[in-house]
Amino acid sequence: MTSLERMINILDLFDGARIEWTIEDLHARLGLTRSTLYRYLKVLTDAGLLTSLPDIGYTLGPRIAELDYQMRQRDPLITASRPVMAQLVETVPGIALLCRRYRDRVLCVHQEQNTLTFQSNYERGRSRPLLRGAASRIILANMQLPAIRKLYSAQQAEFETAGFGPTLESVRASLRDIRHQGWDSTVADVTPGVTGVAAPIFDRRGAVLGSLSLSVGSGPLGQERLKSIADRVVFGAAIVTKAIARDNSSEDGENQTRDSIAS
Repeated sequence: MTSLERMINILDLFDGARIEWTIEDLHARLGLTRSTLYRYLKVLTDAGLLTSLPDIGYTLGPRIAELDYQMRQRDPLITASRPVMAQLVETVPGIALLCRRYRDRVLCVHQEQNTLTFQSNYERGRSRPLLRGAASRIILANMQLPAIRKLYSAQQAEFETAGFGPTLESVRASLRDIRHQGWDSTVADVTPGVTGVAAPIFDRRGAVLGSLSLSVGSGPLGQERLKSIADRVVFGAAIVTKAIARDNSSEDGENQTRDSIAS
């Protein structure tokens, strides 16, 4: 691991479980020399990625909030997806989620809501395992085999618990079925009483980039209703995929969406 990688890895310590670290705790956790640790912290603090507070220690800095704002305003995936998601929840009341793969997890990067009957536990900025929820599973189903093998070797028991089977071959067969269907659905896998329906979004090279999903909290859905929702979600994901491939603005997606998703 290079010195730059070791420095950037310091940011991984500031997760949901702990966002405040004293210099003594960082030194004990990382095993770096004090001079090296101070040097890394100075670079991260000067960049605004970390900040130091008296009697508290180090925590995430204001640059994180600035980057989040820029991402919400200018990220091509979000700008292409926002009008699609807004039209989707206008047509089918619920909560639309835009998710991206992040290492061995899936991260929610945008949400559109048109219901007061339930709240999603999958908020923007919150990550979930690849094995849990339709928004995650549809990404997993479209990942390359080497990545699936690597994940399976590290989480074999979790794959079986999630219902993918006890062997790699059974996992591959389950994921192949999801991939060929083109969408996935789960019930109460993330939020109690809520059905999630998700479809994949691909980049211009055809690699899975993320997912578009719709959460509906109206109880168990009949097959006809489920298929109707799935068709709309698949169509919306296809619009986003096409917009990303062409590198167009979200306006093109919005025009096509309003003509087609509601039909």
